[in-house]
Amino acid sequence: MLYWLTELTPELAFLNIFRYITFRTGGALLTALLFVFLFGPKVIRSLRVRQGKGQPIRKDGPERHLLQKQGTPTMGGLMILSGVTVAVLLWGNLHNVYVWVVLLLTLVYGAVGLYDDYLKVTKQSAEGFRGRIKIVIEAAAAVVATAIIVHVGQEPLATSLAIPFFKSVLIDLGWLFIPFGAFIIVGAGNAVNLTDGLDGLAIVPVMIAAATFGFISYLVGNVLFADYLQIHFVQGTGELAVVCGALVGAGLGFLWFNAPPALIFMGDTGSLALGGALGTIAVATKHELVLAIVGGLFVLEAISVIVQVTSYQLFGVRVFRMAPLHHHFEQKGWPESTVVIRFWIIAVALALAGLATLKLR
Repeated sequence: MLYWLTELTPELAFLNIFRYITFRTGGALLTALLFVFLFGPKVIRSLRVRQGKGQPIRKDGPERHLLQKQGTPTMGGLMILSGVTVAVLLWGNLHNVYVWVVLLLTLVYGAVGLYDDYLKVTKQSAEGFRGRIKIVIEAAAAVVATAIIVHVGQEPLATSLAIPFFKSVLIDLGWLFIPFGAFIIVGAGNAVNLTDGLDGLAIVPVMIAAATFGFISYLVGNVLFADYLQIHFVQGTGELAVVCGALVGAGLGFLWFNAPPALIFMGDTGSLALGGALGTIAVATKHELVLAIVGGLFVLEAISVIVQVTSYQLFGVRVFRMAPLHHHFEQKGWPESTVVIRFWIIAVALALAGLATLKLR
């Protein structure tokens, strides 16, 4: 919205500052942070009253969770989504298609997660939305988002898969890129969802990934930097840095209330939406495979669940003491804070490895 002030620059030259993506990214970060920080207490009080017993805790999970986390309200993703939406609408260039695609996909995934959380709270059961219906809705939204990204992109890059570490290698998938892109978005959403199991565990790696992709978006959307680094230039994606700034700011605000012991959980409302946002940004910037590196922690969590379920169904054997992976280490005796901080360290290391792909070509 504030970007429109640039139309007044012939009369008021100082308004030209709103043209700079870096300035508006910082503005979006601070706006989202302050919004969540200021309105967070009211949201928490309201959800605590409305939910009563709070988020149901898995009975097969660590016993400590039943004692310490019982009664904590969920749906804290509403705080994050509100902060992100306000910040993006205020600081983003609303003529940019990529901004709308990412924002709307994020809100759709947030709505799916919200309904899932609602069912869990009202039924006081860890089982929420039926899995197949949930995946179908997520996939449909992801297909639409990917199709729009392909439509506004330039051929052959729009339907091609870029390979990290190789400056000129493109694999043109044709129409198959749409289901591929949808798979990335759905996978990212659910991988973050699986990671959200301990206080502060998911939100910090999400912020690290968002900051990383904010930097990548800025470079990919700038023809000079893209040419210098020999990465593929995607016109218009630089504006996604503003969205990433909003994600980081809202995440910081939420972490204030989600830090151990958590006053609120983000729930599927937040985790699905944040993962979907990261996946969509990766597809738009043509860094789908880099997301697997930057978000490697989420990938490991998802793989641990897949391996556990497959192994048990086929052989009756559990590979891990409990899945997702963070619960495995809890069952081994690691304190929650140790698991969380060590996973944060892994997320930072993976983000640096992802950024290295920009130069090692």
